Amino acid sequence: MPVFEISGNQFLYDGKPVRILSGAIHYFRVVPEYWRDRLLKLKACGFNTVETYVAWNIHEPRPDEFNFEGMADIVKFIEIAHELDLMVIVRPGPYICSEWEFGGLPSWLLADSNMRLRCYHKPFLKRVDKFFDELLPRLRPLLCTNGGPIIAMQVENEYGSYGNDKDYLNYLKKAMRDRGMDVLLFTSDGPTDGMLQSGTLEDVFMTANFGSRPEEDFAKLKEYQPDKPLVCMEYWNGWFDHWGGKHHTRDGADVADVLDRMLKMGASVNFYMFHGGTNFGFYNGANRYEKYTPTVTSYDYDAPLSECGDPTDKYYAVQEVLSKYVDVDKDLMPEPIPKKAYGRLELTETASLCHNLDRLSKPVKTACPEPMEKLGQDYGFILYSTNIPGPRKDNQLFIQDVHDRALIFVDGEFKGIYMRDEPQDITFDIPEEGVKLDILVENLGRVNYGPHLKDYKGITEGVRLGNQFLFGWTIYTLPLKDLSPLKYQGQKKDKLPAFFRGYLEVDEPADTFLSMEGWGKGVVLVNGFNLGRYWNIGPTKTLYIPAPLLKKGRNEIVVFELESLKEPVVDFLGNPDLG
Repeated sequence: MPVFEISGNQFLYDGKPVRILSGAIHYFRVVPEYWRDRLLKLKACGFNTVETYVAWNIHEPRPDEFNFEGMADIVKFIEIAHELDLMVIVRPGPYICSEWEFGGLPSWLLADSNMRLRCYHKPFLKRVDKFFDELLPRLRPLLCTNGGPIIAMQVENEYGSYGNDKDYLNYLKKAMRDRGMDVLLFTSDGPTDGMLQSGTLEDVFMTANFGSRPEEDFAKLKEYQPDKPLVCMEYWNGWFDHWGGKHHTRDGADVADVLDRMLKMGASVNFYMFHGGTNFGFYNGANRYEKYTPTVTSYDYDAPLSECGDPTDKYYAVQEVLSKYVDVDKDLMPEPIPKKAYGRLELTETASLCHNLDRLSKPVKTACPEPMEKLGQDYGFILYSTNIPGPRKDNQLFIQDVHDRALIFVDGEFKGIYMRDEPQDITFDIPEEGVKLDILVENLGRVNYGPHLKDYKGITEGVRLGNQFLFGWTIYTLPLKDLSPLKYQGQKKDKLPAFFRGYLEVDEPADTFLSMEGWGKGVVLVNGFNLGRYWNIGPTKTLYIPAPLLKKGRNEIVVFELESLKEPVVDFLGNPDLG
């Protein structure tokens, strides 16, 4: 079988010199019906390789319950790449960063308060072993050593940015080798001394991640690996967006110039991203530096291929550079995917959350507020309720510590929003008969990078009035996985938070973009599929709906709105607005 190997400062594939020209496409960010379209566009641009992470949390949503179907069918994705004669690079984690929820780690790891992540901690390694036992045998027939397209696999991910546990890295390397991963193994890290010293192994190929200054960054890599091929495993040609921030863009000419300089040096490259796709559902990650900042639903990334798969000016600039070094078959480009503006739709049915709690969730009684993970919940919302006796005057509410955003209600009356990492001042009086306090907390996405990775969701410590802790809570977990029990009413004006439902009639499914202009903050589901979050603070103004999520005839549209709206109307546009 063909062997992919290193010979001096070049790669050989089946004995012939080859340069890796790769682009990242994550199967779990694209509906399966579009995998072939995106991979064809990758090849038509001049690339010969596709790279993908593996998101542990979509494959093992509950302990020992595995999923490799639908958007999680990584084998099918790789098989399509093989049909198109593309080489494949797989980065199986267990941690992937990727602006993905918890960096791809499953949230249920945090149910164990003693769990230590990304180190030689036996309970963590035991779970990694179980995951690898399911994943890696599925990939083994797809290795190039077995006639498949996988030429290389990564050990962990940018580990030098997090820790320095070489026992952990060696354990992962051995775990992969013991399960038959006999292709080239590599690490990828930022091109600094600390990262390259801590994130690499002596007998594992090193690559570097950067977005500019290739001469300088490759020079640093060569200090640690002077006699091997140069590879930029993550060429950051765009960037991701945070809620409340700006939409990031990068000039295509600049991207093309840096690429050309790398190729002139004889280097190989992997575009991060070539096609970003979408953080559907609740799978967006978050960062926490000075404060917590969650990532938006769109993962357009200002990549050469847009969120909906359209070639951009950057695509053609990159294609022009690649055509100087390899033969580019532009005729491979598939036909454009149709877009359609279906227009405005009134959502005529409503269902308030407060009237449907017992339909959506079974209440749990606890002394203290517990985080989601302790109750077996991964994503979505969680409601904490307690009764407080009175009378009391000027009571200031303190939440220790809320992750991430809490709506406060006293006897059903909205009192304010308690946001993580931001000072709050919520004060209220309590009459003699007492009050009911409700706190609805949204998990806005677990931290995916850096020292604050261990990110519990909900109320993680306690709730106080002044210095007095409140005990005796009723908790409702609200992952919003199944909304069929909701009881809707007609056009009755109901209290928020509430669900709004309408039906879109479609003659022919096409890609479309849902504008949430006039709404505040919430989630949209189409035919039961969670598109993701919207928020009027931007920058993203639309949600992408791929045509395969629609069907001919009647399509159910459900909006869960938390706090404000002008009128229950949505608008289906023919073009996105990313801000």
